[in-house]
Amino acid sequence: MIPEAFRVVRRSEEYAGTFTLHIEHKGGKPLASFAPGQFNMLYAFGSGEVPISMSGKVEDSGTYVHTIRAHGLATQSLERLRAGDELGVRGPFGQGWPMQEVADKHVLIIAGGLGLAPLRPAIYSLLSGAQPCRSLRLFYGARGPQEMLYTDELRHWQTQIAAVLTVDQADDEWHGAVGVITGPLAASSIDADNTIVFLCGPEVMMRFCVQTLLAKGLPESRIYLSMERNMKCATGHCGHCQWGPQFVCKDGPVFNYGSVRPWFKIRAL
Repeated sequence: MIPEAFRVVRRSEEYAGTFTLHIEHKGGKPLASFAPGQFNMLYAFGSGEVPISMSGKVEDSGTYVHTIRAHGLATQSLERLRAGDELGVRGPFGQGWPMQEVADKHVLIIAGGLGLAPLRPAIYSLLSGAQPCRSLRLFYGARGPQEMLYTDELRHWQTQIAAVLTVDQADDEWHGAVGVITGPLAASSIDADNTIVFLCGPEVMMRFCVQTLLAKGLPESRIYLSMERNMKCATGHCGHCQWGPQFVCKDGPVFNYGSVRPWFKIRAL
C-alpha cells in the first residue's frame, strides 16, 4: 500500500494531452515482473494516485512504460513530469490477458483509442514468439489520424501482421478505412471455433464489437475484455471498483465476457 519512489527516464508525446512515461526505480531496485494486461498505481506527489495499464515489453526488466491521457488532477500532474522527475508507484496489480490460452489459436486484437495501450504488451509477446499462436490480427480504431497511438510501431506491425486501421474522421492525408471499427470487423472472416479475442476500448465500442463477434458465432468464453473503473486501493479492500460481485482491481481488469455478461449489459454500472 506504500508507493515506492521512481523517476522518469524518458517522456514522449503521443498526441496533445496523451503521453508515454518510461520510469525506473529510484534506488535501482529490480522491478517486479508483470503480465500483459496488468496495471500500476501511479502517484503524483501532492495530487493523487491513478491506475494506469502497463504498456511496455514484459521482458524489459529495467523500466515500466505507461501511456497516460491527462484528464484529472493526478494525470495532469503526471503530464508535467519530465526526465529526472519523481513519482510514486505501487504494483503491478490485477489479472492480465490469458496468454496461456493463445496456443494453437487465431488471436484477434481489437482496440479503440487509448485501449491499444493495455494491449501493447500482449502484441509484443505474440510477435516475439514468446506466446506462439496460429495467427495474429489487429483491428484498431481512433477518432482521427492524429489521435492514434504508437504510429511508428503501427507502421512496423503492418509489415508483420494483418492490421486494419480505421478513423471516425479522416483528413486529406489519411488513406485507410473510415468509420467505426465494427465495420471492417463485421466484413472480416473469423474461424469461430479456433479464435480468441482480446478487446479494449471505450465501453460503447466494446459493446458493439461483442455483438458483432457473437453474431459471427464466436463463443462468449473466447472473448476477453479489459475494463476501466474507479480503482483506489488496487487490492479489493476499498470497494470503489466493485462491479457486480467482483472487483475490477483484483478480479480484473481483464475479464472473460461470459463471466461478466450480466453486468456488462447494464449501462453505467
